[in-house]
Amino acid sequence: MEKVTQFSIFLANKAGVLSRIFREMARTRVNISALAMMDAAEHGVLRMVTDEPDTARRTLGSLNLPITETDCLAVTLANRPGAVADICEKLANEHINVSYLYCTTGAAGGKTLAVLKVPDIKKAMKVLENNKPTSRDEKPVVRSPRMKVRR
Repeated sequence: MEKVTQFSIFLANKAGVLSRIFREMARTRVNISALAMMDAAEHGVLRMVTDEPDTARRTLGSLNLPITETDCLAVTLANRPGAVADICEKLANEHINVSYLYCTTGAAGGKTLAVLKVPDIKKAMKVLENNKPTSRDEKPVVRSPRMKVRR
């Protein structure tokens, strides 16, 4: 669990805008850890967390796009049903609102990364560190491979 810098990039809804951003991030070797894309009638908002915020800041700045930065909380979770519900419940029990969140899926080691916007990151970290794991946290989910059905 850590505090991370999230970049919000405001984009015109036009072909090629996203590819330009992602190509520049790749060119400068910035890995994107998590991202979410929202759209509205006139523009889209791309939110992303990277492994190199300083390089990402310079790279995004060179594209002359409107950008904001926000501190968020990144929590590594087991990639299983109920993992996000557990952290949201722990925060709610301490009256900490989650303004928004998004997650990666299928990361290495059966983990996922949740990015949360909360009003008080330090308090949220303390709550999540001090709470005992639920019984679901302690048991890994084992999935059997799906059988192919022949027709």
